[in-house]
Formats: sequence, structure tokens, C-alpha cells
Amino acid sequence: MPNSSSVSEFLLLAFADTRELQLLHFGLFLGIYLAALLGNGLILTAVACDHRLHTPMDIFLLNLPLLDLGSISTTLPKAMANALWDTRAISYQGCAAQFFIFVFLVGAEYCFLTIMAYDRYVAICKPLHYGSLVGSRACAQMAAAAWGSGFLYSVLHTTTTFSLPLCQGNAVDQFFCEIPQILKLSCSDAYLREVGALVFSFSLAFVFFLFIVVSYVQILRAVLMIPSEQGRHKAFSTCLPHLAVVSLFVSTAVFAYLKPPSISSPSLDLLLAVLYVVVPPAVNPLIYSMRNQDLNATLRKMIPVVIFT
Repeated sequence: MPNSSSVSEFLLLAFADTRELQLLHFGLFLGIYLAALLGNGLILTAVACDHRLHTPMDIFLLNLPLLDLGSISTTLPKAMANALWDTRAISYQGCAAQFFIFVFLVGAEYCFLTIMAYDRYVAICKPLHYGSLVGSRACAQMAAAAWGSGFLYSVLHTTTTFSLPLCQGNAVDQFFCEIPQILKLSCSDAYLREVGALVFSFSLAFVFFLFIVVSYVQILRAVLMIPSEQGRHKAFSTCLPHLAVVSLFVSTAVFAYLKPPSISSPSLDLLLAVLYVVVPPAVNPLIYSMRNQDLNATLRKMIPVVIFT
């Protein structure tokens, strides 16, 4: 059996077995990728260029399209290239780099979603203290903490995962390098370190999720106490995009990683991976602009310029 020192490349899971279906998948994912690039690029440009979109919530929002662009660009282009050229190979160093960048970006995005829940809680439940609790300096510190946490989280998992000896070949049952599939290739008595790191990570992620839930329970209570219907509608409108992004992010990840082992199969794992890796970056720009009138107005001004220049 090969070990980690003798593995120079991994074989990723192909989208399809036949050449025709491979090309069909290439075209489909190319369209999704271009849509994600366009949508997230427009959101980034709008938030960066319009001074009306420089509120703390919008500054946090500026980071999410950047993270989405990074995560989908880390995984999908390599899979599309493999489908186009009818190959499955990715180098050991390339797999480690893809693994590190993807985990880094996903970890940072989850931190930003948690911070944005805190931002909404302060804005609605403690509006008089919003300027002091979520000022420019606090925003910069929280953003730096989110990026730093994602980096440390990725360093932890990359070093523990890729230091494991590999005894089960080099075929990865996924279209990109992810933690569970690499662990399947490791020696049975050597992966406990990474399992321990995963347990710690899931526990921390659960704490963050509880924080988001508690924040929205408090927000809901505060909104229901607003006397005017227009005030309640406006408060709900500021929360819905963030709540939709959190729901999409958490639900797809939970289905992918916490499904019963009895129903696991390569094809199902591939489908679920597409749902949480490919779909959110393509759909999130639509969610970001939902009920955000300033952002919608800026995008309407930008789109004709993009089309006709």
C-alpha cells in the first residue's frame, strides 16, 4: 500500500463516466461559475463604490462575495478542467493548497455570518449603543478576527490531515480535496488527531450557530414589540438576507457532513458537495440584494454600464 511519502498525486471523482456527460457537466458548471463571478463581482463593485453602502453591515457584506468568489474558484475550475481534458489527477501539493484555501475561506465566511448576526442584534435590540458597539474600529477588529480565525482553522486542519500516512491508495471520492475523503485514505490508527480537531471544530461551529439562533430570537422579540407595521417590516427586511444566507450555508453543510452513513454513496456525496460548494456562491448575490433598496438601486445603475461597455 502507498503511504503519504509515495503519493505524488490524487485522483478526484469525475462528474460522469461518459465523455458526452463530462462535456455536458463542464458546460453546466461553466455557466454557474460565470454567473457566480458576475453576481459577486457586481456586489463587490457596488458596495465598494457607493458611499451609501458603507454602513457596518455593508462592510461585512463586502467580505462575503469575496469569500464566495474565492471558495468557488478554489474548487470548481480544477474540476471543470478535469472534465474538459478527461482526467482526474491533481498533484499532492495542489490538493493540499486547494484544501487549505477552501477550509480557510469557509471558516472565515462562517465567522462573518456570526458577526453579522451580532450586528443585526445590536442594530435592532440596542440601537442607541450601535455607534459605540459596532463603530469603524470595532468593525475592522471583528473583520480581522474573522479572517484570522479562518486562517488558524485552516492551518490546524491542513497540518493534521496532510501529516497523516496514507494507506488506502490515492482515489478521492469527491470532485475536490475535502477532509472526510482524505481521512478515508489514511491508516486506520493514524487519523484520530484529525478526528479530534474535527470534533473541536464542530463544537465551536455549534456554539457559533447557537449564538446566531439566540441573536435572532432576541431580534424577533424586539421586532414584535415595535408598534408600527411599517417599522416591523423594515426591521425584518434588514434581517432576511442574512438569515437566508445563514440558512443556505448551514443546511447544505449539515446535509453533506452529518447525513447517516447508511445512505452515503459517491454519487450522493457528489450531489451534496455541489449543493454546498457550488450553489451558495451562485445564489448568494441574489440574496444579498433582496430587500436592500440602496444596493438594488446601485446595481440597476451598474448593469447597463456592464452590458453596453
